[in-house]
Amino acid sequence: MGMYHFFAMLSRMKYINRWGLMRNTRSENICEHSLEVALIAHALANIGNRRFHKNYDPHRAAALGLLHDASEIITGDMPTPVKYHSEEIRRAYGEVEDMAVEHLVSMLPEELRPEYRELMTMSAPGDQDLKPLVKAADRISAVIKCVEERQSGNRDFHKAEKTITKAIAEMALPEADYFMREFLPSYGLPIEDQDYTRQAGLKFGESSQMVFTKVWKG
Repeated sequence: MGMYHFFAMLSRMKYINRWGLMRNTRSENICEHSLEVALIAHALANIGNRRFHKNYDPHRAAALGLLHDASEIITGDMPTPVKYHSEEIRRAYGEVEDMAVEHLVSMLPEELRPEYRELMTMSAPGDQDLKPLVKAADRISAVIKCVEERQSGNRDFHKAEKTITKAIAEMALPEADYFMREFLPSYGLPIEDQDYTRQAGLKFGESSQMVFTKVWKG
């Protein structure tokens, strides 16, 4: 049997940073971003099913989100203003992305290639319904980054936050609107205000309370 490099290449997502044109108080790589997109896409699918009577596959949505930027292992992360500067650039970059996907797929055994090609191109039956969720999750993740930078006193992301928030609203996706309304505000809070034990009304035994008290008091 041969040696296959696909998953070792995927592990290199942690070396590719996003937001290359911006001053970052904390850098973000595409591995972190992809995990967040997967989590949010999974949430949006569940929100759609539970709140809006849809029939999404949350696990598929998460898998699509996890690999939505995998081609950037080869291409790197192109800043959005550059990528969408003109239709010609966007079309050319799309062709490069397609070639990058094929290059990654070629690093798999033959029998696994169709599955991962479909994941990275969102081309399996049913994926068209999930594409808007993944796109919304991608944008929500970007807004979260903007919020985190704003909370750190960095004004470089001020315009990006407004622009991306507007783009999410224009998608008219009820699942995304719900997430933005019900979950996004928490990302701007300090951890003391996200205290899950207090908010959930959980009660611990005396020994557990002593441990937590010691931890919080340092």
